[in-house]
Amino acid sequence: MTLRDGEKGKGYRVLDVSLGRAAKIRLEALGMTNGTTVFIMNKKRNGSMVVKVRGTRFAFGSGIAGAVAVEERRED
Repeated sequence: MTLRDGEKGKGYRVLDVSLGRAAKIRLEALGMTNGTTVFIMNKKRNGSMVVKVRGTRFAFGSGIAGAVAVEERRED
């Protein structure tokens, strides 16, 4: 599943980022690496969303959200 498919208020673990090299490096610099937990704070109908990554909020368009493969975070 991709981040775009996620639900507001839930946490997801990043599995892979399928973007161009520059965009992928930028997301990694912001803390979105494989295994990182991402929480969806808000989601719009057009696919854009606000997510929380390592304590910081970011806004992503549907293109980026659709390129981030995730799995639902399991409570340990």
